[in-house]
This record gives sequence, structure tokens and C-alpha cells, in this order.
Amino acid sequence: MGNLPEKLQKKLIEREEINTLRALPENIRGIDFSSNDYLGIGQNNTVFEKAISILSEKGIANNGATGSRLLTGNGILFSDAEEFLRNLHQADSALIFNSGYDANIGLFSSVPQRDDIILYDEFIHASIRDGIKMSNARNYKFKHNDLKDLLSHILPGQEKNTNNQREIYIVTESVFSMDGDSPDLKALSALCRKYKCHLIIDEAHAIGLFGSNGCGMVQEMELQENIFARIITFGKALGCHGAAILGSADLNKYLINFARSFIYTTGLPPHTVATIIAAYQFMTGSAGLKERELLHENIALFNQEKERLGISSFFIPSSSAIHSCIIKGNKEVKKIAQIIQNNSFDVRPILSPTVPKGEERLRFCLHSFNSKEDICIILQNLAIAIKKI
Repeated sequence: MGNLPEKLQKKLIEREEINTLRALPENIRGIDFSSNDYLGIGQNNTVFEKAISILSEKGIANNGATGSRLLTGNGILFSDAEEFLRNLHQADSALIFNSGYDANIGLFSSVPQRDDIILYDEFIHASIRDGIKMSNARNYKFKHNDLKDLLSHILPGQEKNTNNQREIYIVTESVFSMDGDSPDLKALSALCRKYKCHLIIDEAHAIGLFGSNGCGMVQEMELQENIFARIITFGKALGCHGAAILGSADLNKYLINFARSFIYTTGLPPHTVATIIAAYQFMTGSAGLKERELLHENIALFNQEKERLGISSFFIPSSSAIHSCIIKGNKEVKKIAQIIQNNSFDVRPILSPTVPKGEERLRFCLHSFNSKEDICIILQNLAIAIKKI
């Protein structure tokens, strides 16, 4: 077994010395305030049985896709799932990728071209940043949810666009994964229309929570006709795996031909695609509506309780399922997390460099299945721990 090169060992030691070394977590037993399974679909037996039923009805017994979707891996369930997504999300097309990471890598590495410009929110997800790095386009970040700062980047790009060949792509999230807040999507959409920019919205943490049938914030605001591309993922509120890009039929055709993370990978196995269909059927039915209502009740209670306990100033304001309590310093936030975990609650610290230094946090994820009592108790534990530390 070859030894790790010394310069790589040094990087690990440096991380350990500043308390930022990552490791796979142990299985923390406790009441779930950590997972992205907002509606409890990931552990729902009805959805599990429905996925098996879909496979049985189609006579599918394959364990894997057997190849990329452009070769042998494009089974009939993909067509069924993409048609379902296209209709439900009111899009011209839907293209399923193996993960949200693959979708963002494929989109941003292939669509923006040399001399194009990508403007992205400074808090955008790491998968989008990685896709942007692989692009030949120039890229600039704008201040978080700051349309005035965004405009200051748009105008110079437009002024220099003398031959009308430069495209400007603007990318943000409808619900940010670490802060749980949202941009003014209506104002952002209007800005993009005015300056002829292409707007791309990552809806990973909005699907299942917002909009009719949980279709997301873009559809809740009836903006789908103004969006160049939407990225939806199935690993959060839908409790399964995979992602899709929603857009025009031409965008779909382009991605099939040029998105390398789509072309050069084995397709999702049939069981995963069947689970996507089953999860969506649950989410858009009466049972999904009930779970969504319970979740929003819990979000409201969480906000009320942190106000009552006098700890709301530690939190980033949020009306989503994600609530971040800022506790500066990796050592300090890990200590508070441990106190709460010792009281049988599963809540995880988010450390730098995952978030910027000084913005370390406890990230609370709320679910439809969290009890009102547990929400009150975990916040009481947090308030006591904050005072101790």
C-alpha cells in the first residue's frame, strides 16, 4: 500500500491543528433534527411498497441500468418519470441526472460559453461553484440576496456586449442550503427580463415545501415561464436520490449532447427511478399535503419558541425547514452540539471551511414528524447550552 505523499499529509495535519479536519460521523442516535427528509418520505413504507409495485407492474427485475442512458441504460421508467416531472412542474422538458451534484456540474460546465458571464450568489452551493470552475465563461459573485450589487455586475457586462454575442447567466437558490433564507425571486426575475439575462434557480430545498403540491417556490410565484433552467433534487424532501433539470426542449437536447456528467455515467438503477415516481405521487397526494401542513406548523412553532426563549438573535431568519444558529468557532459549536446530542437529539454542527470562518453553526432541519414537545425541548436545551458556553 503506497504512502500518502508528504505534502498531502501536511494538509491533513494543518486541518487537524485548526480543528477543521473532517471525518465520517458515527451513527448518532437521537430525535432527527439533522436530515433533509423534511416530509418523512425517506422512511415511508407506503412509498417503499409503491416503488416495488411500479417495478412489478412494468415487469422490471433489473438490479442496475447496465450502461449510460445514451447506450443501454435508458429504461422505460425514465420516460415515465420525466414526462411526469415535465407536466407537474409546467416545463417543456425534464432531464434526470444521477444527483444534484451531477446536474449542476453538467449544466454549468457545458452551457455558458467562452466570453459569456456567470453571476452567482456568494452563498451558492459548492456543486454549482464546481460546475462554474469547469466552464470557459467568466464568473463573478454578487453579495448574498443583494439585487443592487447584482445590477452593478450586470451593467458593465451589457455595456461591453457590442456584438450581442455575450450571454449573461444569473444563478441563485430559492432556499439556501445553509442559511435557509430566500432571494426576492419576483424582483430577480424582473431584473433578468429587463436586461435579457438567463436566470437559473436551484430548487433543491424548496421542492416538497413550497408551492401547490410541493412543486417549489418558482411555481408558487408563477415564474416558471421566466426561468432558463430549474434544478430540482430528489434527495431532500422526496427522500430518495437523483435530480432533474427543467427547461426548454432545446436545453434538454443540448444537455444530452454536451453535459459530460450525463453522457459518461451509468444511469440510475430502475428501483431508484421507481422510487422517484412513488415519492412524487405521495408528495402530490392528500398524504403529502398533510405532511406539508404539519411541517409548516412546526416551522412556525420553532420561530415562536426561539423568540420566546430570547435566542432568536443567534439565528438567521428563515421560514423554510432550515434554521441555522450561528456559534462562532469550530470548538465552541462542536461543544454545544455534543451537549444537545447527549440529551438524545440528533443535530449537527457545520464547521469551517464548509462555511466561512466565524460563521460556524448548528443547522436545525425541521420535519413534519417532529413533535411539538421535542421542538420546545431542543430549543430549551440550546438556550441553556448557549448560556453555559
